[in-house]
Amino acid sequence: MAKKQSKISERMLFTWLILAGFIVLFTPRSLTNKLQFAFFRIFNRPLSICRNLTLAAPNQQSSSNVVDRKKYIRLRNHLANNIQWLRQERQNVEKLSGLRNRSVWKGVGFVLADVITIFTDISRNEFIINRGKNDGLAKGQFVLGSDSIVGTISDLDSRTARVQLLTDPGSRITVKIGELDLQCMMQGNGDGSASIQLVSKKYKIENGNIIYVQKKPGFLDIPMIAGIVVQCKADDENPLLWEIKVKPVYEMKDIKSVTVIIMNSQKYNKTENNKATT
Repeated sequence: MAKKQSKISERMLFTWLILAGFIVLFTPRSLTNKLQFAFFRIFNRPLSICRNLTLAAPNQQSSSNVVDRKKYIRLRNHLANNIQWLRQERQNVEKLSGLRNRSVWKGVGFVLADVITIFTDISRNEFIINRGKNDGLAKGQFVLGSDSIVGTISDLDSRTARVQLLTDPGSRITVKIGELDLQCMMQGNGDGSASIQLVSKKYKIENGNIIYVQKKPGFLDIPMIAGIVVQCKADDENPLLWEIKVKPVYEMKDIKSVTVIIMNSQKYNKTENNKATT
């Protein structure tokens, strides 16, 4: 009798699990996103502790005779961004003669955010940060890490946001290659790299060329470094075109916090001040 009751209980449990699976499968994505964001808010602290413990593992390759790679990457990216800033300022003076010039970051706000957790597999390259709509974030805003563009805000709620990395298969960003007067579309490969296609072989492109995210009105005023060309070969289907592979300039394992660029920061700050006074 006891065995029979046990089998009945097992069947009922199995049935309930099947029903729960169908409910999750057909639940709208907007609702599952809210549940996921709620989970990350609740378990924010333990997830952060686990990530810090993983990153604290000793580096066996360190040597006193080798230049610190993190410092080199940071300085290289800083130099590349300043070169583009100077170029943009020179163009502004030439095109807007007679108008008062302004600093490239005037009126731009920055929101510092901690990375809660990271997803890096072939289907998605993204992470969750502990800032959201309440902090002035919105879809499409660019995210900085290691002085370079790492991705964009793809989804968010009031207190958390999802950052889609440049290497995500769903990421499509307009970029420029070095100093070439050429705009291209870069798409993530899902394996920690990205690709640029449909570029004519009349352009001279070499390994090591810097890839800049192109400026975008309302989101980015100047091009900013995002990656480096690591492979350039003739396209298999069209030998007259280049097939370019790009590696991001940031190291995902080193990113613990990021900065979100908010172009309408003056409007946001005014709103926040009005809330404070009321």
